[in-house]
Amino acid sequence: MAAGFAGATGMRFIVLSVLALLAFAAAPASAQSDRTIADRLPLFAKNNCQQIRDPGNQLFCGDTELAAAAAKLSTANEARLARLPDRLPAIEENAIWGRQRNLSCAIVGQTAVRTDDFDQVKACLLKVTEERAAILQDPDFDCLAANTAAGALICADPSLALAETELNGQVLGLIGKLDPTAARFAFAEYGRWTRERDRKCNLVGKENVPLQELESAEDCLADYLTRKTDEIRTAKGDPKKVFGRQVAAHSPDTDAVDFCAARIHATNSCGNFLRINRVYAVDSQVTDREAQVTGEIEMVVLAPFTTCSKVASGCTGTCWDARTGRPQPGANNKERSADAFNVTRRLRIQRTFAFVKAADGWRCREDELAPVNSGNASGGS
Repeated sequence: MAAGFAGATGMRFIVLSVLALLAFAAAPASAQSDRTIADRLPLFAKNNCQQIRDPGNQLFCGDTELAAAAAKLSTANEARLARLPDRLPAIEENAIWGRQRNLSCAIVGQTAVRTDDFDQVKACLLKVTEERAAILQDPDFDCLAANTAAGALICADPSLALAETELNGQVLGLIGKLDPTAARFAFAEYGRWTRERDRKCNLVGKENVPLQELESAEDCLADYLTRKTDEIRTAKGDPKKVFGRQVAAHSPDTDAVDFCAARIHATNSCGNFLRINRVYAVDSQVTDREAQVTGEIEMVVLAPFTTCSKVASGCTGTCWDARTGRPQPGANNKERSADAFNVTRRLRIQRTFAFVKAADGWRCREDELAPVNSGNASGGS
């Protein structure tokens, strides 16, 4: 299994469906490039492909064979998402592949595909799309595509992989019984469980560490998977006995900040655009009854959104200056910007959270991320 994981690193780039590709398009290409490529694309006019700026997306939009292949890929991708309880990492992988796909087929930036190169580029796009659809249909890929240290360890150990599969099935079964709003909070809680697990097992930031150096964490992962599975079994099919029960943290620390941030993200439906990747407590001031904890939260962009918008302010706590990658506290939702964060960008904010001591632990008193203390945007373009 470990060898399979090593061989699968090149498969981590997952293609976006045609619908997602069209949704991410922003501005029309030049009129000259439209006329050139339109001659080779029978669906170009019917699908209004001239509105799409990305040359690769134009081919998927206007070519019959590519559109059919992408439809099959979309079906395979939806099936994969349906079997994953924490779908956000898979969505991120989709975005990464979408950003890299063109380069693998010799499409550079926004440079239009030359008519002389059309057949070669189309064949390449068709090949990678069909291969991707076949890969997604293999449930083992969910393990092989793991892009975290914990995921790699679980993938490499058959007993851990089996335990995680069982836990995932139990979680999905429970969430499927919830209404959409409750399901959104449950998915956010599951993501928080995973981050807490990685912190407790000392696996955060160790994606590039050799597996043999991480073996000491295997018992910790096994304990987590067993404990959560037993917890769900004890609930006897009642999701309310599993999700939404914890409203307080044991201590005013990183776990408390994570709990607070996850709840805020679920409230604002941020999972459609951002995934909380890592959370750290960097400072704290604690008394007997109250605490202030400064936490750093790293988020990964899953779908484009403008740098000053309701998503930006509600899900990252601030508007942003696209040029500097820094918060723009003076801006507001009325100051709409054409600049947008593209997928795979990483946004980091520092924010001080207030907690109060209650009978069941430390409760977060914050209901939004604004205002942030500081922040930066990195990666992507």
